[in-house]
Amino acid sequence: MTSTLQAAKTTEAVQRPGRWLALGVLVLAVLLVAVDATVLGLATPYISEDLKPSGTQLLWIGDVYSFVIAGLLVSMGSLGDRIGRKRILLVGATAFGAISVFNAYATTPEMMIVARALLGVAGATLMPATLALIRNLFHDPRERSLAVGIWGATASAGTALGPIVGGFLLEHFWWGSVFLINLPVMVVLVLVGIKLLPESRTANPGPWDLASVVLSLVGMIGVVYAIKEAATHGFAWSTLAAGLLGAAALYGFVRRQLRLPTPLLDMRLFRNRGFSGAVLADLLTILGLSGLVFFLSQYLQLVQGRRPFEAGLAELPAAIGAVVAGLIAGRAARRLSVRTVVSGGLAAIGLALAALTVLDQSTGYPLLGTALLVVGVGAGFSFTVTADVILSSVPKEQAGSASAVSETAYELGAALGIAALGSIVTGVYRDFTGPAGTPAAAHESLGGAVEAAAGMPADSAAAMLDAARTSFVDGLALAAGVGAVVLLAAAVAAWFLLRGQKLEGGGTKHP
Repeated sequence: MTSTLQAAKTTEAVQRPGRWLALGVLVLAVLLVAVDATVLGLATPYISEDLKPSGTQLLWIGDVYSFVIAGLLVSMGSLGDRIGRKRILLVGATAFGAISVFNAYATTPEMMIVARALLGVAGATLMPATLALIRNLFHDPRERSLAVGIWGATASAGTALGPIVGGFLLEHFWWGSVFLINLPVMVVLVLVGIKLLPESRTANPGPWDLASVVLSLVGMIGVVYAIKEAATHGFAWSTLAAGLLGAAALYGFVRRQLRLPTPLLDMRLFRNRGFSGAVLADLLTILGLSGLVFFLSQYLQLVQGRRPFEAGLAELPAAIGAVVAGLIAGRAARRLSVRTVVSGGLAAIGLALAALTVLDQSTGYPLLGTALLVVGVGAGFSFTVTADVILSSVPKEQAGSASAVSETAYELGAALGIAALGSIVTGVYRDFTGPAGTPAAAHESLGGAVEAAAGMPADSAAAMLDAARTSFVDGLALAAGVGAVVLLAAAVAAWFLLRGQKLEGGGTKHP
């Protein structure tokens, strides 16, 4: 009798009217975050010119969002399980739109860094809630795979839409306008989401443990900050202290979760080899990609002289590849295998990054466009299947926590990638030798060099810019090589960790 009732409930859930329209609302939230992440790269040269940040401040503007969001994702995912995933999504979307205005009107580097950090707080509520609601909207495994594919494809579409729309805005308005495009998306999301999204929460969640929230936030920020500072400035006692504090906080977080009757994050999730393998694959993939992507827009604009809109179009192949791959990834994983699709995707990204090690100032677009297309296809296959694996590995009551772990790996990888690979680019760039009279600001960032050239004699400016661009490209090529090694290592790790893993609805259950 119980099984009959469960089957009836499942059928009702599968046939829930309006579930695909509800999915449309969820992907708007994904679009919001994806657009925001990509427009920043295009706006960086303009922010550099207007706010005049140092090289270190510029990196903080780029990665403080990821630092904060990585520290809060688990907490916000767990909070959504407790108070309602629809509620936290709508509150977070409203805050995200409002704080975007703060970003748009920042007048100093410090204000911009604070604005990006607050945006991270709001952003931490969005991504876990969207995936968790998908888990509760779509109980049929094949429908859920398609829904996750659409979710991932929308994120990729956002990475394409961001540079194109952002490039258009940058050519016609000031750089703050790229953040204001979040507002209409937020308004639609909230107004439509109130009507269409079903509320879901865990039945008996237990209290939300504030001590665990603090330990998670301090731990993630401390560790990532230490890695960033060590990569940028070398060893220092303050850096070591931050790293030790972060590691101690994370250790305390894990110990506390194992003791609590209703933990913020159930650490037993990691006993599932498929879950752990998917999370690790996500982290290493983004680590290998993010630092390179952060500087690619600067390469297209400041080295090759493309206009912002043209630079946005130049990055389009990556998004197209990711959209197409994301929509067919679930079917491919059932026909072949999970590990074949994920490992193959990661290896493809690694080989594409390896091809970018030959970049120079005059590299033609065919090589760059092809590499970006391969990166997009590989990422679309890998991310879609790992997200499906993570959601399928847990009961729907833990969907928020599991989704938060997945997104934490993504954001932590982004922060580490920008910190490590970005610091490689910055470290190589700063050593360029310019002509006599080259100002110190030119060594802080390539944007600073372009601005400094405007006040120098023509011959000296040309020589300085050529040296600066050559050094920047050398750093970019080195970062691409390191990223390629990371991605190929991730492909090997995924091949072993995802052995025997299958998606639900593929004929047999995974072990």
